[in-house]
Amino acid sequence: MKRFLIFLSVFLGLTATALRAEPTFIPAPPEIAAKSYILMDAKTGDIIVQHNADEKLPPASLTKLMTAYVTEYELARGDISLDDKVRISEKAWRMGGSRTFLREGSVVPLRTLIQGMIVQSGNDATVAIAEHVAGSESAFVDLMNQHAKLLGMKDSHFSDATGYPIPDHYSSAHDIAIVARAIINDYPQNYHFYKEKYFTYNGIRQPNRNRLLWRDPSVDGLKTGHTEAAGYCLAASALRNGTRLISVVMGTKTDEARATQSQKLLDYGFRYYQTRKLYSKGQVIANATVWGGAKNSVKVGFTDDVLVTLPRQDAESIPAKLQLKPVIEAPIKVGDVLGKIIVGTDGNTILERNVVALEPVKQGGFFKRMFDKIKLFFMNLF
Repeated sequence: MKRFLIFLSVFLGLTATALRAEPTFIPAPPEIAAKSYILMDAKTGDIIVQHNADEKLPPASLTKLMTAYVTEYELARGDISLDDKVRISEKAWRMGGSRTFLREGSVVPLRTLIQGMIVQSGNDATVAIAEHVAGSESAFVDLMNQHAKLLGMKDSHFSDATGYPIPDHYSSAHDIAIVARAIINDYPQNYHFYKEKYFTYNGIRQPNRNRLLWRDPSVDGLKTGHTEAAGYCLAASALRNGTRLISVVMGTKTDEARATQSQKLLDYGFRYYQTRKLYSKGQVIANATVWGGAKNSVKVGFTDDVLVTLPRQDAESIPAKLQLKPVIEAPIKVGDVLGKIIVGTDGNTILERNVVALEPVKQGGFFKRMFDKIKLFFMNLF
């Protein structure tokens, strides 16, 4: 059978004659005073700016984002609950560094421990969470590394749950952005913890160390980190006009620097880029010819919303081409891949996405199938 693709022009709500040819002017990204950094669109995963983003570096308390992700996964499975009562071990109580000031032997709700970990960066709360989820911190670390692999975090290896300095414990700005994106998109029900400015436990009120929560009302997370080896780090996220961005800076020199450098990245991204929904889940973009079916056509579309990160000037001027299989034969099930759509221009493909059947099509009767095969033969498609 000959195999070739049928090309159909589709212009995201425009006609070919309406396509603008105006140039896009975007300045170079700002200079960022950090060892490593990245700016990512939280919805699409597209990277807007990066520098040494895959370099393996000590992540300090940015590690707690991985701990939080594993905890959220277990909560979603129903294996644990925010209302669980957790007994605080001696190990958790003895943790140094940032603390929630838990008492050994006390019983604390898991919800409180999560707030202590996220808002106060409490190492004691973090170890207590790890022990509750997996029985021991070392067993929990195994889960962290398994989840990191599944998330595609290629430059990370965790040796503890807190980010406390320890050999063979590293991550990258890119990997931290990946887990931050997973937290935001997969477990939005508890994301509100990350924007809490203060948390009080045991009579001690501590502020969130993320200065951007006070300076920029669009910022609602995520986590700071600091050790002598790691420098000052910050994973931040902000939402403006339907676009959510994630910035990660690692290895800045001061607490103030991690905030100002993160703000530079976020402001640049929001000024010049936006998230654009090109197509909606279930939207019919074509009716494809079906051969040998009880119906002569099938509705074609997408299983999920199709999103892309675009320069703002390009928001209304991106062409797309729909490439369907030359012969689509029944039977067809919902979700069967029938082709793909390519968004962009020649030499500058922005994304490719499979298009699928949005409805089933049963086989036609014997004579319908035979008649269609004869037509295909004379059309030289077999």
